[in-house]
Amino acid sequence: MVGEAETGADAIAKADELEPNVILMDIQMPGINGIQATRQIVNKHPGVGVIVVTMYKDDDSVFAAMRAGARGYILKGADQEEMLRAIRAVAQGEALFGPDIATRLVNFFSSPQADLSPQAFPELTSREHEVLDLIAKGINNQAIANRLSISEKTVRNHISNIFNKLQVVDRAQAIVKAREAGMGQ
Repeated sequence: MVGEAETGADAIAKADELEPNVILMDIQMPGINGIQATRQIVNKHPGVGVIVVTMYKDDDSVFAAMRAGARGYILKGADQEEMLRAIRAVAQGEALFGPDIATRLVNFFSSPQADLSPQAFPELTSREHEVLDLIAKGINNQAIANRLSISEKTVRNHISNIFNKLQVVDRAQAIVKAREAGMGQ
């Protein structure tokens, strides 16, 4: 092991500093979560292989990690052989998912009722999705507050969270991303 990080921001900084071949990333981290950290690291260092090591095996977490650029997804509690196999595979540029996750992926994609268009921006809460959709429709904060029966301050808090999670700096960038994902129609 060449480095260790406690938070997502620390993981990003360590990736910049140490330029590792493989990163083992947890999803639940203080501040920037593991999905967001993975996205930032992979965007900046495309050669780095990120393996998500987590206790979450739900479809949303798996697909969010994959969309962020993770090349591996292993459940905590995996045995040493499985972990080493994943690290070696990802270090060689391959993608490898633990047996439980591979089975879930096969079942998801072979299921006739599977929705093959995963929800855009899985890192957003359902309320943040509502707010982003309304922003993409061109609705102002006061109208959003009225429509959702929340305060304008709460709307501003949601918008701030959305900007952080989508890594945008203003409303215009958020609207572009949302519309590209089919929101605001």
